[in-house]
Amino acid sequence: MAPQHSLPSKRCNPWLKGALGEAAMAASRTDTFLGARYRRIVKRRGHKKALVAVARSILVIIWHLINNPETEYQELGSDHHQRLIDPARRTRDLVRQLTALGHQVILAPGL
Repeated sequence: MAPQHSLPSKRCNPWLKGALGEAAMAASRTDTFLGARYRRIVKRRGHKKALVAVARSILVIIWHLINNPETEYQELGSDHHQRLIDPARRTRDLVRQLTALGHQVILAPGL
């Protein structure tokens, strides 16, 4: 996989870019899907790239709402990604990681 390089954004409406930036900043502070998306991305990529990613997500949402007027926005919730994780798979992966670090893992039923 080729490394991704940072490129300047293409020429666009500066008013729209500013409005999306402010909306992304506001969304990053909320307990919504977009806020959770910001917090997931900021760990890996940093503040500015996370804001751009959230702004793009907002733009995609707006496009879908305008493109199909019958579409209704449904908030997925801040725990959307956690609900997608299979607990058995997560347990297996964590046990494998601990074993690779040299620990002996014995699983006991939760209390």
